[in-house]
Amino acid sequence: MKKVLAIILGGGAGTRLYPLTKLRAKPAVPLAGKYRLIDIPVSNCINSEIFKIYVLTQFNSASLNRHIARTYNFTGFSDGFVEVLAAQQTPENPNWFQGTADAVRQYIWLLQEWDVDEFVILSGDHLYRMDYRLFVQRHRETNADITLSVVPIDAKRASDFGLMKIDASGRVVDFSEKPKGEALAQMQVDTTALGLTPEQAKQSPYIASMGIYVFKKEALIELLREYRDQTDFGKEIIPAAAPKFNVQAFLFDGYWEDIGTMESFYEANLALTRQPQPPFSFYDENAPIYTRSRYLPPSKLLDCQVTESMIGEGCILKNCRIHHSVLGVRSRVNAGCTIEDSLIMGSDFYEPFAERQSNCDVGKICLGIGENTIVRRAIIDKNARIGCNVKILNKDRIEEAERESQGFYIRNGIVVVLKNATIPDETVI
Repeated sequence: MKKVLAIILGGGAGTRLYPLTKLRAKPAVPLAGKYRLIDIPVSNCINSEIFKIYVLTQFNSASLNRHIARTYNFTGFSDGFVEVLAAQQTPENPNWFQGTADAVRQYIWLLQEWDVDEFVILSGDHLYRMDYRLFVQRHRETNADITLSVVPIDAKRASDFGLMKIDASGRVVDFSEKPKGEALAQMQVDTTALGLTPEQAKQSPYIASMGIYVFKKEALIELLREYRDQTDFGKEIIPAAAPKFNVQAFLFDGYWEDIGTMESFYEANLALTRQPQPPFSFYDENAPIYTRSRYLPPSKLLDCQVTESMIGEGCILKNCRIHHSVLGVRSRVNAGCTIEDSLIMGSDFYEPFAERQSNCDVGKICLGIGENTIVRRAIIDKNARIGCNVKILNKDRIEEAERESQGFYIRNGIVVVLKNATIPDETVI
């Protein structure tokens, strides 16, 4: 794997995850109480012995840069690195990245200098655990120019993905981007060719691209130069390459979730609390997920009822009830609170005791969640100050709302409290 270099695509403006992406790049969005989305592909690379990793980004990249610089420092005895490549103007190209392929094209001068055989191109907003060694091995065994990682998928979700057809050897012969109706029916294939049982193949008769690719170095350089006007790998470059190049499919049969929307992000986080077996586990010692070491104290729970939940480090919980929720690092929940079906991202810092005392004396809202507050089906972003006797319930069952001046949005019926927002005492949302 010394001859493999990884390129992680940081994504665009992350509009579907707004307001979580208001102040940060999509890969920097917190996950599972202590991680960030970028930790997933970077950890998969490290566990797969890929140590040369570039992250391409252009929107709100300050917190992502800081996280990567603090987290991934390889020793001087290794040539490994994790580096951010931000969009930049050059005499040849004065524009922002126009898409996934254009982002790679703008840095191809740097990438082609590396003595590697393959580029693994990954997405920065997926939740999954994958050994890329098997992916690259399949690529080499089939002498492929491009190998796509694919998942079998059912008819209900198929129209949300780019679908493909393969022949008996696993070579990709046809593409269709998010087909509907008759076009969708035509993309059905016999997925037993990928190793599924007849019963599984009946349930999942479509093959969806995960947006994860292995390219031969020469093939990537040739394609990006030949198709200069095409800006996206999945929609343009790879379908155009299929007739001339050997494009193969690699079946991934584990848990994989594209968490590009607010609803999928919320569901993926809360699914981590599922018993007895969550769909994705952070407890695999053989393939750990890495993140920044914070050296926080243990969490302190004083007379609390906690069920089906995950609590990050350094939290302080007093006489409250937490059910089916994820609480991030340094979360503070005061007496009489009820938190259900919610994601609390925690804080970047502790508020000193004297400061909390003076805030209380002058009627200011303290960091964390105040007394006798109820939070249901919500995402509370970092450093939020939520007053006492607040009810965050979406009582009117609104699906979409923008209340930025009041410190919150509603997305897919989920109340999202903004980072650094203050919600006054007695507020009802």
